[in-house]
Amino acid sequence: MAYKGQDNLDHLNADKVGVLITNLGTPDAPETGAVRRYLREFLSDPRVVEIPRLIWFFILNLVILVVRPRKSAEAYKGVWTEEGSPLLVYSLAQGEGIQERLRQTYGEKVVVRVGMRYGNPSIASQLQAFEDEGIRKLVVLPLYPQYSGSTNGSTFDAVARDFLKRRLLPDLRFISHYPDYPPYIQAMADHIRAYRDKHGTADKLVLSFHGVPKRFLLKGDPYFHECHQTSQLLAKALGLADDQWMTTFQSRFGAEEWLQPYTDETMKSLPGQGVKSIQVFCPGFSSDCLETVEEIDEENREYFEEAGGESFAYISALNAEPAHLDALTQLIEDNLQGW
Repeated sequence: MAYKGQDNLDHLNADKVGVLITNLGTPDAPETGAVRRYLREFLSDPRVVEIPRLIWFFILNLVILVVRPRKSAEAYKGVWTEEGSPLLVYSLAQGEGIQERLRQTYGEKVVVRVGMRYGNPSIASQLQAFEDEGIRKLVVLPLYPQYSGSTNGSTFDAVARDFLKRRLLPDLRFISHYPDYPPYIQAMADHIRAYRDKHGTADKLVLSFHGVPKRFLLKGDPYFHECHQTSQLLAKALGLADDQWMTTFQSRFGAEEWLQPYTDETMKSLPGQGVKSIQVFCPGFSSDCLETVEEIDEENREYFEEAGGESFAYISALNAEPAHLDALTQLIEDNLQGW
């Protein structure tokens, strides 16, 4: 017996696999209104701000979204490029590069898309695009090497929330973290080594990761430990002695204690300890963005130099460098086994 609507399944591509690469996101423009929309979505995520919802609603809407968007818009203007937000530009380039590499092995069987946890293109829109193409197998790779509930966990939330609306669900493989993945460690080590071969070394290499509140760690979030794991493996790959490198945490917000040592306080104190030249690299950032270009290379450079530091150098993120794309492609291929 034929049923009305059964031909709606004729478009399914059982052999195709969708790969969704995600990152944090960015405002659509370096303007107050666009930044306010972005911050509202970002800071409304209970994974990001773990404060009772009613209390946070008033803080967010009556204080933060009144004061912060204008200041943040000015900061975004300072890092915006002709192509747009650097994080989005690099993320799209990463997606294109990974698609090219996968095509060499899988032909048209694997389709790569890029989605932002907050802002555009949204995760939901890209999942819809996969469904429209009839794709029934999905690999999701958040580009946060070190797991935190506020990033990787929140990305899973977004995917799961979208799935709640769908009757037909794809098979799902979610790559939750890769802090010790050898090709990722090697890509970073080669990147830093190439920079030092060209520009020389410094008294100390500072590995700065995005911070989270200390209470996340106390509640069981592995982020702090995974950041140190990455740092130790990277230092070993570079052949650094213990006194030649250190790990710090940046971007804290609010009055409570966050993971320490703080990057900004470290910048202010190192010259007084006899460290006159430093190089800073951010292993947790797959793409350069506001937190690397403006916060590290401008704000923290100023802290270091004002404290008596003589030489400050920011080593860029891996962005769309071939070795980085090779590492991410290999990570995806590891998770395509059997498909």
